[in-house]
Amino acid sequence: MPEPVPAAKPEGDESGSTELTGLFVEKPPENVVAIAGQDVIFIAKVDSTTLARKPTMKWLKGKWMDLGSKAGKHMQFKETYDRNTKVYTYEMKIIKAVAGDAGGYRCEVSAKDKCDSSTFEVTVEVAQQESQEDILSAFKRSDAGEDEGDLDFSALLKATKKRKKPEKEEPEIDVWELLKSAHPSEYEKIAFKYGITDLRGMLKRLKKMKVVEPKISEAFLKRLESCYSVEKGKKIVLRCEVVDADVQVKWLKNGQEIKPSAKYVMESLGNVRTLTINRTSLADDAAYECVVGDDKCFTEVFVKEPPITITKLMDDYHVVVGERVEFEIEVSEEGAHVMWFFEDVELHKDKDTKFRFKKDGKKHMLIIPEATLDDIGMYHAWTNGGHTKGELEVEEKQLEVLQDIADLTVRATDQAVFKCEVSDDKVTGKWYKDGVEVLPSDRIKMSHIGRFHRLVIDDVKPEDAGDYTFIPDGYALSLSAKLNFLEIKIDYVPRQDPPKIHLDTSGNMVSQNTIIVVAGNKLRLDVEITGEPAPTVVWSKGDQPITEAEGRVRVESRKDLSCFVIEGAEREDEGNYTIVVTNPAGEDKAVLFIKIVDVPDPPENVKCTGVGEDTATIIWDAPKFDGGAPLKGYLMERKKKGSSRWTKLNFDVYDSTTYEAKRMIEGVLYEMRVFAVNSIGMSQPSLSSKPFMPIAPTSEPTRLSVHDVTDTTCSLKWLAPEKIGAGGLDGYTIEYCKEGDTEWVVANQELCERQGYVVRNLPVGEKINFRVVAVNIAGRSPPATMAQPVTIREIMEYPKIRLPRELRTKYIRKVGEKINLVIPFQGKPRPVATWFKDGQPLDPKMVNVRNSNIDSILFIRAAEREHSGTYELVLKIENMEDRATINIRIIEKPGPPVNVRATDVWGFNAALEWNPPTDDGNCEITGYTIQKAEMKTKEWYTVYEHNRRPNCTVSDLIMGNEYMFRVYSENLCGLSEEPRHSKNTAVIAKTGLELKQNPYKEKDVCCVPKFTQPLVDRSVVAGYSTAISCSVKGFPRPKIIWMKNKMIIGGDPKYLMQNNQGVLTLNIRKPSTFDGGKYSCLAVNELGQDEVECKLEIRIPTDPDKQ
Repeated sequence: MPEPVPAAKPEGDESGSTELTGLFVEKPPENVVAIAGQDVIFIAKVDSTTLARKPTMKWLKGKWMDLGSKAGKHMQFKETYDRNTKVYTYEMKIIKAVAGDAGGYRCEVSAKDKCDSSTFEVTVEVAQQESQEDILSAFKRSDAGEDEGDLDFSALLKATKKRKKPEKEEPEIDVWELLKSAHPSEYEKIAFKYGITDLRGMLKRLKKMKVVEPKISEAFLKRLESCYSVEKGKKIVLRCEVVDADVQVKWLKNGQEIKPSAKYVMESLGNVRTLTINRTSLADDAAYECVVGDDKCFTEVFVKEPPITITKLMDDYHVVVGERVEFEIEVSEEGAHVMWFFEDVELHKDKDTKFRFKKDGKKHMLIIPEATLDDIGMYHAWTNGGHTKGELEVEEKQLEVLQDIADLTVRATDQAVFKCEVSDDKVTGKWYKDGVEVLPSDRIKMSHIGRFHRLVIDDVKPEDAGDYTFIPDGYALSLSAKLNFLEIKIDYVPRQDPPKIHLDTSGNMVSQNTIIVVAGNKLRLDVEITGEPAPTVVWSKGDQPITEAEGRVRVESRKDLSCFVIEGAEREDEGNYTIVVTNPAGEDKAVLFIKIVDVPDPPENVKCTGVGEDTATIIWDAPKFDGGAPLKGYLMERKKKGSSRWTKLNFDVYDSTTYEAKRMIEGVLYEMRVFAVNSIGMSQPSLSSKPFMPIAPTSEPTRLSVHDVTDTTCSLKWLAPEKIGAGGLDGYTIEYCKEGDTEWVVANQELCERQGYVVRNLPVGEKINFRVVAVNIAGRSPPATMAQPVTIREIMEYPKIRLPRELRTKYIRKVGEKINLVIPFQGKPRPVATWFKDGQPLDPKMVNVRNSNIDSILFIRAAEREHSGTYELVLKIENMEDRATINIRIIEKPGPPVNVRATDVWGFNAALEWNPPTDDGNCEITGYTIQKAEMKTKEWYTVYEHNRRPNCTVSDLIMGNEYMFRVYSENLCGLSEEPRHSKNTAVIAKTGLELKQNPYKEKDVCCVPKFTQPLVDRSVVAGYSTAISCSVKGFPRPKIIWMKNKMIIGGDPKYLMQNNQGVLTLNIRKPSTFDGGKYSCLAVNELGQDEVECKLEIRIPTDPDKQ
């Protein structure tokens, strides 16, 4: 990550920021240079010690472009808070800066009635600077030897050739830098020394480099705004005004012309030209131009994408190891960008292969295929307009036995069924008999349906008796039961025997003659009966005999055996059952109690009795029916309101009817439900509780203090609590009591929303304790108290004006500026403030005054010269008073000096004098700026700046030239609008000068005419204009004669002859076959002559179709 840009305070007073209240502790620097492709961070810090509430920060580009809507991959914003220093730190990060990020930026912070702002400029530069060519080479010859200073235009005609670089080249001096720093009088020396012949052209270019005057548009009356902002899908109108009402304009987008369509509507109304863009999309975020001829005006359109909100919040999950977890949210628009975080770490598709990311329209899902203990924590989903989070809790797998295996006693050829129920429907297992695994066969079948595991043995045989065990796979757990084989032995007794009932129900007996059956299971009770002759068997429940041989409750009779069967036992089947057997030899009777056990009823009256910041206390009533078995405890679940996903809160049963749920999100509505658990299983869920919201009272109010005290009242002030939370803040309750009492009296019947209150009707002279409590939906906060009681007695205070330091001296402002003077004062009772100007009461039409209990404000919307004067504030309380004087001076630019004249001329110097201006702008003249100009060129050059005296001497003037002068006045506002020109001129005479001949021989530059570039033979097509060129040198300048076939070409308008610095051109307009032949060029001067010639061939154009 790049280092943050140091946000040092700008030096001096030339800051672009506007300090209204000085909230900034640290600002971004005024000028920031960013490298293209790299990140840059801007930091601003705000001190909140004096603020009543949290400040709001805005980052803007240009005048009003809010960058908050641009948050995303390219631009990110961050906010942190230090509780110790109470300083908020705001960061804006531009990722991989591009050229479009350059421009003016502004950060604004506001908090209720206070605000502050800071501006800064961003410049984006490319990573590598391209080498600049030496412009000087355009003015010098490269192969002229001693004539290096002469111009060489032969390169215009020569073919481009690659020149060999010299092996060793002397470093060249940058003449541009010399000219920039040199005095104008030294320009000619530099030109002569370095061989510069086009000095005037270089000085013109130098002037353009020094001063870049703003270009005044000749085509536009009003240009486009610098930038526009529009929300996605809305319409925007780009508007400008042109000078010519009939002119046609072109609209360009990113350099491409825009064609009229339903989306782009172009309109002309008088001088106004508009471009309307309907149903803007992100593709319309671009640069636009309006073109009129060669003139253009530019603007940039920013399309703000509406913030993406989260319509369905994330649910919490409570799972065991290995389960699949799907965090799901819904957003307001399809195709939105959602960022997923685990704790504070962002999850990426490429890096985090453990997680899967899925999008389905507006639905976004984070999937964990198999949860582990490392996945425990808080998961977050962020969009540019919303945030939600959900908690994942993962526990180790724990298998719970909901129904154990029961012992069985079965007769031969009957069916034996072992059944058990475990808590996990995915668990498999194996059956064992006496330690040996049971394998399926035609008689033995094993099944696994949901949570139930069954072992069915058909046609039971004596060898099937034994201990049967079920062992779940992967768990150190076993369930065992015994299979008893009932063997019937019949002894022949020739005599009569009384009937006898032989009960063998050891498998289901828990006490004498009591049988326990789980609801839903089958009860088959086989009772052996003996007696001779065969006895008659009667079963009855209570007084009602059971005679049905078919149905859910039935009696099956066999020889020497009576079977009592209950299919799918129900609670109504519980009771005392009687079996009576009779024969002629006697009677026997047995009483059995069948107890039906079931899962308990659901708990009742689940409700929330109290909430905290992230906790809630839940209570409920025990179920009315415990299922016939003691309750082991309860299981709890919760969910967010509106969600269908329930999250388990405990895996181990909880034995109390009061539970404190933790780790909830403050401000979110939840619902709870409870399950009851006994040895048989788990009940149905209870009815959901009423929705409740974890919420906490605020912290205590801060900085409670006494603002004012009178004989019967006390004015209190305080600041908002540091921690408010999701419950918000409804208001404050103010209470007081006398010192030594314990009974607090409420001072306000309704909640006070302001952070100040006046407690009235207090006893005079008493010492009173005060406290303030913040109230919200969660209740009262801890009270804010004062260390000492307050004595109720008014304190007299003399009037005192506390004049700010900057107003104790002369207060100077420019014409048109706003004046807003705040003069604080003190005094009790409230003093009367009166303003005077120059001893007279203020005119309310010229100056606005507002008085309060603690200050007086003098306000002038636009200052004028007549507002200057001595202002006096008088503060009175009865016969006591205090006075303060403020001297205000309104200044503007001065007028030009008077009577500017050249008083003397000698040598290369001229003396100037002038008189001070008649209008000094209501301010002392700080200096003068003197400029000179040659009468020939009339180009002005500055001679002196900030000259304090009304005279000066202009030196280094050029002999033989005539100069005129002008002078500007200067004060604190700047230079005068117009200069004052000198009444006369200064002529630098040539008289008195003697020309001394140089001791060396002057070089003879005369030469015979010689063509440096000859004419070249050409072949052209008839009807197309052509030209032939050559170049010549010679001194004196030779006479040029053009000839065709040795005949001089006269003033024929078909030919145009040009001579540009020795480059000779003959232009032939639309030649015909008659114009072909030999052309020659003759150069003649007094030293000789030279001639070149070429052949010009004229071709007749042919039509390829005819060929």
